[in-house]
Amino acid sequence: MPKTLPVIDISAPICCTPVSAAPLDGDAALEIALRLKALADPARITLMSLLLTDEQGEVCTCDLATAVGLTEATTSHHLSQLKKAGMVTPERRGMNVYYRAQPEALQALCAVLGAGSTCR
Repeated sequence: MPKTLPVIDISAPICCTPVSAAPLDGDAALEIALRLKALADPARITLMSLLLTDEQGEVCTCDLATAVGLTEATTSHHLSQLKKAGMVTPERRGMNVYYRAQPEALQALCAVLGAGSTCR
């Protein structure tokens, strides 16, 4: 049976110096791992790509579901995981929920991983 990671609040900005600066302690490694786990799904990567490249900067769950070929319920689940990781923010408007990417969260993750200016 796979080891489950503890549930912690990872919606706050990422904590750490780059992994190449010094050996990480367990808590810092866990924070990074949980954020990477939130992205470690092809549907979630596609959702982030759609949100980051949308001209209006936000997309309704119903449109995202159609774009990724999943049900709205499954798409909402994926977006919920991205929200927990601080990668997206939702805004409810009537019956619809619109999501907006948080590019600074990805930039911070890139910086921690030591990718520097290669992450855009």
